[in-house]
Amino acid sequence: MTLVHAMWHPGGDGDGRHPTVFALHGHGAHAQDLLGLAPFLAAGRLRLICPEAEFVLQPGMLGYTWFDREPDGSRAPREFERVASLVAGFIDEASERYHVDRARTALLGFSQGGGLAYRLALAQPSRFAGVAALSTWLPDEAVEVADRARLAGLSVLVQHGTADPLVAVDRGRQSRDRLRELGVEPEYHEYAMQHQIGAESLRDLSAWLERVLGLAPIPPGKS
Repeated sequence: MTLVHAMWHPGGDGDGRHPTVFALHGHGAHAQDLLGLAPFLAAGRLRLICPEAEFVLQPGMLGYTWFDREPDGSRAPREFERVASLVAGFIDEASERYHVDRARTALLGFSQGGGLAYRLALAQPSRFAGVAALSTWLPDEAVEVADRARLAGLSVLVQHGTADPLVAVDRGRQSRDRLRELGVEPEYHEYAMQHQIGAESLRDLSAWLERVLGLAPIPPGKS
């Protein structure tokens, strides 16, 4: 496989083609970072595949970032597109290896990973059932390659904390407005939280994934 990754598998019999979420972690995190969400998303009925970024922040520390940097700290030219191509290739490779149901596949991205999720989903809106953008922003690169003729059918969830000290909530609001200019009407939520996934936002995320991936909600007390 092209990227180190972690995976939650819901188990069960059948052909194994479970609804699947590809989750892209943020700057300084790792493949296991978002895996802990799996039991709480649709009551653990989704396969969650979490690729890990290539670049170690500091030797000996379990923290990775998606983009290579120049000596002055700026992102290398064409680096965003290189990484987007790498992650897209990984998704195709993992979909084949793990027998992913391509008709029921969603993207999730947190912070830096959210920019990549936007980029992949807007360029191929018919490839994914939806994209969840958490505590992130819509990058220019994603807007530039957006397949505007097909965007109206893409389900988009945007969540942001009103007290986020790392990615200000205004950037989430700007992303919502730019999506509308592209012809996308996102489901947009703000929460009284910081740069995180809180209990309320997790419940909303789970309900959204159930809808876009075609899973029936589990009645209270049956999970």
